Amino acid sequence: MTDSVFIHTQAQLQELAQAALAYARQLGASDAAVEISEGSGLAVTVRRGKVETIEQNKDKGMGITVYVGQKRGNASTSDFSQAALRATVDAAYNIARFTADDPCAGLADADMLELAPRDLALCYPWLISSEDAVALAQRCEAAAFAVDPRISNSEGASVYVQQSHFVAANTRGFMGGYPYSRHTLSVAPIAGKGAKMQRDDWYSSVRDPRKLADPEAVGRYAAERALARLNARKLDTRQCPVLFEAPLAAGLLGAFVQATSGGALYRKSSFLLDSLGQQVFPKHIRISEDPHIVGGVGSAPFDEEGVRTQKRDVVSKGVVQGYFLSSYSARKLGMQTTGNAGGSHNLALTSSKTRAEDDFAGMLRKMDRGLLVTELMGQGTNYVTGDYSRGAAGYWVENGVIQYPVEEITIAGNMKQMFANIVAVGNDVLVRGTKQTGSILIDNMVVAGS
Repeated sequence: MTDSVFIHTQAQLQELAQAALAYARQLGASDAAVEISEGSGLAVTVRRGKVETIEQNKDKGMGITVYVGQKRGNASTSDFSQAALRATVDAAYNIARFTADDPCAGLADADMLELAPRDLALCYPWLISSEDAVALAQRCEAAAFAVDPRISNSEGASVYVQQSHFVAANTRGFMGGYPYSRHTLSVAPIAGKGAKMQRDDWYSSVRDPRKLADPEAVGRYAAERALARLNARKLDTRQCPVLFEAPLAAGLLGAFVQATSGGALYRKSSFLLDSLGQQVFPKHIRISEDPHIVGGVGSAPFDEEGVRTQKRDVVSKGVVQGYFLSSYSARKLGMQTTGNAGGSHNLALTSSKTRAEDDFAGMLRKMDRGLLVTELMGQGTNYVTGDYSRGAAGYWVENGVIQYPVEEITIAGNMKQMFANIVAVGNDVLVRGTKQTGSILIDNMVVAGS
């Protein structure tokens, strides 16, 4: 069904991959891995009802890694002609010949490869015209303006459409590939005037366009978020509980992934070195990975090396059960790949303490008095020490009820302590990229203000 969306079929990409590997062998490569991909998409942006940009893309590419023993070379091209493919393989082979040996270099072990990939239904082409995409963005932005006269401006509304497919193969018998899609609707309204303006945004991002949120609902919610931030105050410096709204809580989960990824671990640039088997979170916390959710945004039957992915608990009862490793980083650590070359797959952070009443309002009541954080600024995380300091905005909460918006504050702590001090996770679960979690309550952080 999806072959008609692309210029090349999966079978044609497979033929190109096989030809590239055969030529690499002919040159004298001991091993090789290739990925060939093709995609098309549309991006439109409107601002104040008028079209700002319409961009259409059609792209294709081949990347090949060639091994000569434990020497490695890479090259890529966007030209699928036989001459260009051969020239690219030649380039990768010549780079490998003159590169130093790396004892950890090489393809994934053959017994780790996924030789019978399952179909996870990851592609839902959206053959929408640019005119219809513009109309959808206009509806979304118009709904934001209609909420209140104080919505004075907009940074625009956008529709992004993308569908692609690929084939990956190597000389150890692996060949696999599939089509996939990702479609997004977003808007960023501005409330107020002059020096007192506030902006916020919201978006819906899915594989299947039929599951996109209603454009009017996205626009209204984004406007309500911007309006709620008007007349923000500053806080004086204090220590208090901090509730991370679900979209930001997913970022805390991302920080855990980065700290337990192979590259950070073998370079000894992580605050979670040697954390395997260690209690990093409270006992009520679980982090699970399920790469095989049908239609999931983070689903994949195999990783970037062709290694089979697997469902697992990364954290159980607060104890780290596994890292995120590729074949290379695993060899560096004297371990085995976890099928995470390219990143994590459908990670979910949950708590055994979460109850039906722990929705967003319930989490505010649980915090009672403290800071709700809805925006973070800057990149203030030191992954070597775990020290954390980010500019923030949000709301001050008293007696479990939001009292007023706050801005120009900084929240600070140490990631290791923050993880250990998670006291609750909400059931207001949100998926952001490959990660999902509800809001996360940390019992004590430093809030630096005026």
